Amino acid sequence: MKRYLRRAAMPLCLLAIWLLLEEPVTPADIALGTALSIVLTTAAAPLRTPHAFPRRPLSMLRLLGIVALDVVKSNLIVARFVWAGPRTRPRPGFVRIALALRDPNALAVLACIITYTPGTVWVGVSDDYTLTLHVLDLHDEASWVRTIRQRYERPLKEIFE
Repeated sequence: MKRYLRRAAMPLCLLAIWLLLEEPVTPADIALGTALSIVLTTAAAPLRTPHAFPRRPLSMLRLLGIVALDVVKSNLIVARFVWAGPRTRPRPGFVRIALALRDPNALAVLACIITYTPGTVWVGVSDDYTLTLHVLDLHDEASWVRTIRQRYERPLKEIFE
């Protein structure tokens, strides 16, 4: 029974949103919304990532604190470039990092962390799990590799793998 409720949750949510968008709700709207919600959730099922089973809540809290500090620090660095104007010029560049992470949910969290941090952008990850990262001010490529591996990848491996 629980399995059927889980399967029906997404189509029911989509149907509810559909009906909220309709001005006068008619039986035809209910039928069309039901059909669309079932077809769309069935079509999207192969695109979903496997369910995550994160472990180690203390590692999660520690990672959250590290990310919060890094976001504040990066905001200050980017603000310095903006406020200084043409006097200071950043040296943008790309860094390639071979990742040990394989869990798709951990990779998604790593992508979010990198994207949330100003001055860095997750460009992509290749089939051999090589991360391409764009950095606003690239002084030392090795320090970026160490930062990603030690500050982010290692805790994510503890949490997800």
